[in-house]
Amino acid sequence: MSFRRRSTPLSSTSTSTFPSPSSPGIRPSPTSGIPITSTGTPSLDALLTPHTGLAVGTSLLIEENGVTDFAGALLRYYAAEGVVQGHVVHVVGTGQGWGRELPGLVGGIGGDGGREEGEGGKMKIAWRYERLGEGGGLRDAAPPTPNRGSKPPDPGRPEPANPVPFCHTFDLTKRLSLPPGTSINYIPVSPTSNPYQAIITTLSHSLTTTPQHTIHRLIIPTLFSPALYPPDSSTPTHLLPFLHTLRSLLRTHSTRLTAMLTLPLSLHPRNTGLVRWIEHLSDGVLELVPFPHTIELEPAGKGGDLEKPQGMAKVHKLPVVTEKGGGGGGGDELAFSLSRRRFVIKKFSLPPVEGDQEAQRGEVEGGKVKVDVEF
Repeated sequence: MSFRRRSTPLSSTSTSTFPSPSSPGIRPSPTSGIPITSTGTPSLDALLTPHTGLAVGTSLLIEENGVTDFAGALLRYYAAEGVVQGHVVHVVGTGQGWGRELPGLVGGIGGDGGREEGEGGKMKIAWRYERLGEGGGLRDAAPPTPNRGSKPPDPGRPEPANPVPFCHTFDLTKRLSLPPGTSINYIPVSPTSNPYQAIITTLSHSLTTTPQHTIHRLIIPTLFSPALYPPDSSTPTHLLPFLHTLRSLLRTHSTRLTAMLTLPLSLHPRNTGLVRWIEHLSDGVLELVPFPHTIELEPAGKGGDLEKPQGMAKVHKLPVVTEKGGGGGGGDELAFSLSRRRFVIKKFSLPPVEGDQEAQRGEVEGGKVKVDVEF
């Protein structure tokens, strides 16, 4: 029986493919430690519990009813966040004009942390407290200022650089200036009966030819829409093998690849078997149900961030990436609103009923009516 000295470290022949902690736009989950990335929408990141972000190696399907394009705004936020973080973005079925419409950044590295008082008629407060209760407190807090009497920093140790935010703030009215070296790969849809083979071939080639620490984002707007795809693209013989192959790529490159897809339910309802299979092969499913009537947003000077809801958000499935679960359907009623600055998903609450004077006199705090009770 042989022994080994304790001072000799054990050698390991296995190499880890886990991304480096310094990879831009990637951080470990606070609950499981798996790598997660931001969708570009803070409230959507908070909805993807318990990881507060989209787990790398998973996909998110966004379904939308009607003829609106709220899901397209989420895709643009997702693509803009990838561009800013230096990820490789793959866009299917659209041209370069789609990439030129990505929302622009608000402020500097710290997002919109330096808001002025005149914007929205609000007081100037710290951004980390301003977003509490909205699901938007996911950004990296600024490094704390050392207190008096604390130990001075070691002069021999280099000071850490300013950290890049996990989630940036974007403005849909602005256009993103693509930094040098931006990698946006536009994958055209083949007019043949099976247009998905070119998507898999291009994505696989990019994954194998780029360095192992490179993060990839796949974006598929309006899956098998007749405006982009040939008529035979919605047949199960073509679509289901593509989804199985995409799921296999996500599992094989579980630390490098994420995907976000949108599906128009007005063309393909949820009660069809094909849509059920698409939901089954997707890791997360979010449905957007816009209200049938038009709701105008309040002016920035009157309501600020208190926009009226424009539809309901239904969480059918969240990515399950741990053996104990870690995902499931959301139980709360959620609503979404899209302003020119941001896309917000929050709990839905009805306004006071007309004629209920006590509720109308109450103070609204966090979407709930607060009424003074006398004893």
